Amino acid sequence: MLALTEPLVVGVDFGTLSGRAVVVRARDGAELGSAVHEYAHGVVERTLPATGRTLPPDWALQVPSDYVDVLRHAVPDALKAAGVSGESVIGIGTDFTACTMVPVTADGAALCELPGFRAEPHAYVKLWKHHAAQGQADRITDLARDRGEKWLPRYGGLISSEWEFAKGLQILEEAPEVYAAMWRFVEAADWIVWQLTGNYVRNACTAGYKGIHQDGAYPSSDYLRELNPGFERFVTDKLAHPLGQLGDKAGVLTAEAAAWTGLPAGIAVAVGNVDAHVTAPAAQAVEPGQLVAIMGTSTCHVVNGAELREVPGMCGVVEGGIVPGLWGYEAGQSGVGDIFGWFVDHAVPPAYHDMAREQGRSVHELLSDLGARQQVGEHGLVALDWHSGNRSVLVDHELSGVVVGQTLATRPEDVYRALLEATAFGTRVVIDTFIDARVPVTEFVAAGGLIRNRLLMQIYADVLDMPLSVIGSEHGPALGSAIHAAVAAGAYPDIRAAAAAMGSVERDVYLPIPANVSGYEELFVEYLTLHDYFGRGVNQVMRRLRQRRRRARAEKGQE
Repeated sequence: MLALTEPLVVGVDFGTLSGRAVVVRARDGAELGSAVHEYAHGVVERTLPATGRTLPPDWALQVPSDYVDVLRHAVPDALKAAGVSGESVIGIGTDFTACTMVPVTADGAALCELPGFRAEPHAYVKLWKHHAAQGQADRITDLARDRGEKWLPRYGGLISSEWEFAKGLQILEEAPEVYAAMWRFVEAADWIVWQLTGNYVRNACTAGYKGIHQDGAYPSSDYLRELNPGFERFVTDKLAHPLGQLGDKAGVLTAEAAAWTGLPAGIAVAVGNVDAHVTAPAAQAVEPGQLVAIMGTSTCHVVNGAELREVPGMCGVVEGGIVPGLWGYEAGQSGVGDIFGWFVDHAVPPAYHDMAREQGRSVHELLSDLGARQQVGEHGLVALDWHSGNRSVLVDHELSGVVVGQTLATRPEDVYRALLEATAFGTRVVIDTFIDARVPVTEFVAAGGLIRNRLLMQIYADVLDMPLSVIGSEHGPALGSAIHAAVAAGAYPDIRAAAAAMGSVERDVYLPIPANVSGYEELFVEYLTLHDYFGRGVNQVMRRLRQRRRRARAEKGQE
């Protein structure tokens, strides 16, 4: 390996199924090498690894040792791929899915790794897409609305089951022994920095977007006591901790973490961050109106605004939540790539899998190619993209997917294209809601693994009637984390300066096709009709079906 004289930084992106490390030259953002490490346990949705215990519906857990394995494997492998040693690395930054929560002891040990808690599901990491706390989220929202809590409008008037308070309240009410044993309920974004530095620093980004921290305060103890008397000290006992600002140094790499990673002990470790939010600097989208959609298993939409606005159904607005000096807005869709993957894995007949195998490509590529041959509306379908619930703007994870218009002539490529279109329609609802609330959206920048699907990108350009820019990096979140590492290490004075030097974007790669735009205008009207009919209380059939499913499974002894 070579020891370069130019300073290098490392970014590590902890995703839903794997972690990716990238070695980056601090001077210009050149990506010298990368590596991926898959989580050994993946997403724990059906049975608990330690016992084989069946989990109820809507659970999504993870095993924290999988995250440390990323540091042990992906970082050294990325250095090897770059052909460099760690000697020139001056800093490391990390990002995580959110809201992903770890119950811990005072020394940072995850409860699920202690012998007494390995058989308790609530002691494990609750992944961002753990939606089993919807009932708690509804109560949090309803009480805040009844009391006129001033923080509720910052979250579009609705609190998500994915966030810290709903997940914490679920633990209190369903596993009080776990709640009592945990010293803090920690964002995984902060837990991994704790493992690297030996210091617990709570990052301001997740505290604001996922932890209801606004204007320097959390929800009051009076409010929490009214939710549940045992929840009164949740903030004081389980959450409260000094906040680190984005781009700051959380600490330095310990000798133990240096041994894991092959990096020098004592280098800067950046304050933790969220995968979507670090991607904005990586795409050079740090000014008002530049919306970045990070498109993977789910989609997160982030955009800066110069002024504070109340936007219905948003995931939150936080001062300095993306870059200092601006209001950072977040919205999202809980299922995007997950929906396409579900369809391919469970609904596409074997003949299509055989055909794709014979052609040496994936089923996704085959279906996209077949779907691209169609005119807008040729399949006669319209779908709702709620297979994993709705994050924005309805904030309701009791909702479910719908495909309308199927006949005996409907083919897999028809449904696949309709699902692609449904996610584009969902993004349009988000953007229209921003604009209606006077938060300008002047540019759409796509990032994430799904940007490789050219049909999907063209559909988005046509549905949104906007040119689509595309991030220049294949590893946007990891590059964004590296940018924050460079700031934390002192290579740049702030995130904007680092983004200008190290970020990358290709402008206006996909342009709207006028004929397609007009066709999608008609289909979007149909989408909105279904959206409001099922999502705004006209017909509660989706919630009733969820309740019936839970009762049926309970009767079988699975809950």
